[in-house]
Amino acid sequence: MFLHIQNVLTAEEIAFFQQSLGPDAPWVDGARSAGGQAQHQKNNLQLSQASELSAQLQAKVKAAVHRSALFFSAALPRRIFNPLFNNYGDGTNHYGNHVDSAVMHSKADGCWVRSDLSCTLFLTAPEDYDGGELVIAQALGEKRIKLPAGDLILYPSSTVHQVSPVTRGHRICSFFWVESMVRGLEQRQLLFDMDMALLKLRQSVGETDPAVIALSGSYHNLLRMWADV
Repeated sequence: MFLHIQNVLTAEEIAFFQQSLGPDAPWVDGARSAGGQAQHQKNNLQLSQASELSAQLQAKVKAAVHRSALFFSAALPRRIFNPLFNNYGDGTNHYGNHVDSAVMHSKADGCWVRSDLSCTLFLTAPEDYDGGELVIAQALGEKRIKLPAGDLILYPSSTVHQVSPVTRGHRICSFFWVESMVRGLEQRQLLFDMDMALLKLRQSVGETDPAVIALSGSYHNLLRMWADV
């Protein structure tokens, strides 16, 4: 599942993030947080997780994604790893091919999170930097992603991906991982497709139509069968 979710942040929130994550923010070497093979590929800056600013911005990102019905439908989140923040530009401007770790340990709350889905929330307008695409390897070729500020991309954590070199300006994003209530990618996709079809059906025939009631029951029974909470 690759899902582009628009307008996760409001214009006011985007401005706040951009002001907060300037050059004077407590940036540290991003390779400190990478594990294993990824350490040798990661060349960026990351907001210090120990800072008060990090805790403040993490809460804002979580609040934003929690109010997105589309995010909930697609991810069916059980746990969300505390959002982190990265900065690509100048001499620390890329992250080579890697696969995200299967299990993440949060220093903020001590929780272990299985990484079913990866999320990148773009905080810099695309016209403000060159390069910096999220590049995801696929069987039929690369998928290159560069979204407007405030938009989010949701994709499987099992994919090989990279951030291409930023050659002008700075690319600042929030990134985090989701442990889903439904572990299986195919099952999550089926549930998401059914939920989107139900939404269209409700809009055309109403909530009390027998077909809507029956299909809603099927959706929830499948979720009940597959969910691990």
